[in-house]
Amino acid sequence: MTDHACADRLAGGSHVTCTDCSLNPICLPIAVRDDEITELDSIIKRSRPLRKGEHLFRPSDEFQAVYAVRSGAFKTYTLTEEGEEQVTGFYLPGEILGMDGLSTNLHSNAAKALESAAICEIPFSKLELLSTRIPTLQRHFFQLMSREIQADQQLMLLLTKKPADERVASFLLNLSSRYTRRGLSANRFRLPMSRNDIGNFLGLAVETVSRIFTRLQANGVLAVDGKEIEVLKRDVLCDMANAPITGNAVRMRSA
Repeated sequence: MTDHACADRLAGGSHVTCTDCSLNPICLPIAVRDDEITELDSIIKRSRPLRKGEHLFRPSDEFQAVYAVRSGAFKTYTLTEEGEEQVTGFYLPGEILGMDGLSTNLHSNAAKALESAAICEIPFSKLELLSTRIPTLQRHFFQLMSREIQADQQLMLLLTKKPADERVASFLLNLSSRYTRRGLSANRFRLPMSRNDIGNFLGLAVETVSRIFTRLQANGVLAVDGKEIEVLKRDVLCDMANAPITGNAVRMRSA
């Protein structure tokens, strides 16, 4: 089942379970048994799809649940003292967001749909109870929180130590590895976020991001058609990012 098919079924009111979801291997622990998946499925809420630009939560909203992206994509951001957005992450299907509210019971970020999107809402109080009976599930969420910490550290390194070209190359390789994890092409994928959001996230002016994309295309490293990207010379992109050719780039807030 494709991501868009999931969204269509949600919009039509059909019941979609964790068992029949194509994202099951990504957002659930591999060791969870079928009967345990059924237990988890019983606490999950699947609401209507969100429209582009619609918020899933905002800063200071009460933390009640974590969310698995079922289709579409989200960005998270905070507001500066001047009231401007600072993008803190991007989330693709199969990835979990909302854990920023875990420590204070209030969300510190906002989450906004970058396109039509659907989510699975997992009430955290029920998840805690269920995790006591399913140790692999508890360990899975500990791992997710650990990855969030690693993502913060890697993002700080990227923004303070790396030149602009390396930031953009690392960003593209990161997305490539995340699409590969979903069973999609590592070299042909879509950027659901705007160039402005990419620049905001990477600490670069949008003009700088656009120039780098133009140069990569002119040098035959990328083929760019709007939001569609094709990596033509992966070895060059990896050299730019100082990353292994396998594409293990910085995670940058992927689950």
